[in-house]
Amino acid sequence: MSQTPRHLLTLLDLTAAEARRLVQRAIELKRMVAEGVTYLPLAQRTLAMVFEKSSTRTRVSFEVGMAQFGGHALFLSPRDTQLGRGEPIEDSARVLSRMVDAVMLRTFDHDRIERFAAHSQVPVINGLTDRFHPCQLLADMQTYQEHRGSIQGRKVTFVGDGNNMCHSYINAARLFDFQLCIACPPGFDPDEDVLAGARDHCTLVRDPRVAAQGADLVVTDVWASMGQESEQNERAAVFADYCVDSKVMAFAKPDVLFMHCLPAHRGDEVSADVIDGPLSVVWDEACNRLHAQKALLELLIVGEPG
Repeated sequence: MSQTPRHLLTLLDLTAAEARRLVQRAIELKRMVAEGVTYLPLAQRTLAMVFEKSSTRTRVSFEVGMAQFGGHALFLSPRDTQLGRGEPIEDSARVLSRMVDAVMLRTFDHDRIERFAAHSQVPVINGLTDRFHPCQLLADMQTYQEHRGSIQGRKVTFVGDGNNMCHSYINAARLFDFQLCIACPPGFDPDEDVLAGARDHCTLVRDPRVAAQGADLVVTDVWASMGQESEQNERAAVFADYCVDSKVMAFAKPDVLFMHCLPAHRGDEVSADVIDGPLSVVWDEACNRLHAQKALLELLIVGEPG
């Protein structure tokens, strides 16, 4: 294994060309599964999945992806490891990376995954931190490509908290060259350092209807993320005007798509008629986590296919 492994901590660890190729490769790998093609590039390879936050889609998609590739995935929670007893994350990285071929880490502070990667001898993948969720964006970009073709030059609207999903959409706007309009209440803007590098691709407004005007894709996320449960009631009051409902969607293009990384709270950030309606592709989006992450695992562990 190389002593200078390649990591994916944010989307900006990819070039624009690599990001586009990953999406195309994910579509190809999805087709191969549907056609029953046996492809085992990760036989005898192991992925350690370290979860400090709970998960459904991230755990299942990585575990199934490794199985389909002929490899093995290990689920590790704080209850199962010394991390839960205070072992420095740098020490965990040094040990794990000498036994496995890659590590996926889902944690809180983004600093933790940066420290882990700095001491790892194998690729480290960000399965979600409080600042970024790059794997979800790869699946979102794949889903848009499958339904509408290239997202380049399109308008994407993000409604809600300027959180890790919003930050990753900002990075995606740079990589995939689309225009992003963000609608969030005062005090919940995305971080300035993330926004600063994407000024030519991003606009920040307060009114979701203004943001949705002419949109090709509308995206939202929960109002209170993991670790913010105690703020739920306070945030519900602040975000009351930020529900993506049919009135907001009416300002978008007739063939607009709706996405949500899930889990969703119907009646809060999205109305039931939108998420369960004909414009929603959230189930395809969730399924594509599997295929997009397989493309990513292939790239980081094996390299680009010949």
